[in-house]
Amino acid sequence: MTTDTTPSGRPRARALGIPFDGTPGPWNAVTDVPGVEVGHVTLVEGDSVRTGVTALLPRGRDAVGTPCAAGWYSLNGNGEMTGTTWIEETGALTLPVCVTNTHAVGTVHRGVIDWAAKHHPALARQWLLPVVAETWDGYLNDINGPHVRAEHAVTAIESAARGPLEEGSVGGGTGMNCYGFKGGSGTASRVVDHGPDRYTVGALVQANFGDRRELTIAGTPMGRRLLDDNPMEDTDWLAPGGAGSVIVAIVTDAPLLPGQCKALARRVPIGLGRTGTTGGHFSGDIFLAMSTANAGALKSTFPAGEPTADDYDVLRSIPWGRIDPFYEAVVQAVEEAVLNALVANAEMTGRDGHRTPALPHDRVRELLK
Repeated sequence: MTTDTTPSGRPRARALGIPFDGTPGPWNAVTDVPGVEVGHVTLVEGDSVRTGVTALLPRGRDAVGTPCAAGWYSLNGNGEMTGTTWIEETGALTLPVCVTNTHAVGTVHRGVIDWAAKHHPALARQWLLPVVAETWDGYLNDINGPHVRAEHAVTAIESAARGPLEEGSVGGGTGMNCYGFKGGSGTASRVVDHGPDRYTVGALVQANFGDRRELTIAGTPMGRRLLDDNPMEDTDWLAPGGAGSVIVAIVTDAPLLPGQCKALARRVPIGLGRTGTTGGHFSGDIFLAMSTANAGALKSTFPAGEPTADDYDVLRSIPWGRIDPFYEAVVQAVEEAVLNALVANAEMTGRDGHRTPALPHDRVRELLK
């Protein structure tokens, strides 16, 4: 396997000759960030179940409960990401992050609590506010059916691992569409040097957004030249082009303050914009950024006893004046993660015979010339 293919051998964006800026990590994935684990549960059953759950653990399963600095940002609020009010209040995240379909948020939320109560009971005895986000897969999936269950969230967390990741129609991205082509899960990473130190910025994307006419690859407008097979515009689907949503999780091992994490999350739309989207009203575009540095800081649990002389949080951080290379890394990784989700995919047919074609690789290569 190379970074040009997924573990199953499916091509990624670089295999089509798409040029990208920046230096990726060894797997070109969010799991290049030390300690990050990702797991997928993919549900493809019969003619109408096309959905799943993706779990991201920024510090891995064993370190759940150790806070990460975190911040979030909403470009457009027609979507959901639970737990964000507590992140806004404390600047910290302690639990796995899960992504699924719109109508399974509550079920997955329950599953994260079940897993935490079993494996981290001391943490669960206080309170749990999981982060669960969603995009809408109702074009291909029977979204109103009870197909995603709490145990699927548990399995996604239990299966989370380091290493290269499958992309496309996997996990929460199974039934998703992007620019009228088959979309779903994508990832990428960038390495950032800061003096003698080297850090990684990784992006995990659930791509379910964009009107076909908007699609842009490596600065080349392509969507209007790829309109000949666009079944989403020829069915009884009622949502306008560009609807559906996109969730992005950014993780880095660079030491950042919560406000700096929020600043990284605010740069995600620039990476999305490089692929063409204008951020439609019917697309929930919500982003989360986390730093795995400063382990042991940002604790918000009930303290034992009275304060002592050294009862302080101490955080090391990149100076604000040196943060631009990390913004650049976010933009580059997000752009590539979206295109990986498109390229590493195959055509899918689902609910009511709805069909979504795959991005045509040969035509992309031709247009890039």
